[in-house]
Amino acid sequence: MSLQAEFEKVAEDVKKVKTRPTNEELLVLYGLYKQALVGDVNIDKPGMLDGKGKAKWDAWDSRKGMSKDDAMSAYVTQAKEVIAKYGM
Repeated sequence: MSLQAEFEKVAEDVKKVKTRPTNEELLVLYGLYKQALVGDVNIDKPGMLDGKGKAKWDAWDSRKGMSKDDAMSAYVTQAKEVIAKYGM
């Protein structure tokens, strides 16, 4: 299975876990997912009143410079850990 195909499969599977992962786990997955699909952050940082948006932006920005393939690979690893921890 190619990295792209595995990435797409676990991206779908991780949405089906029985228990909601922690906010920190979700932010790690979000940052890796965005970096894998888009690359470096390309939007303005949300304002101080948008706490959720700011946290997501920071999670994505923390992956700046990471290649799309590296981000995909890291996402697959992290998502599999979340799936194993919470079950499907």
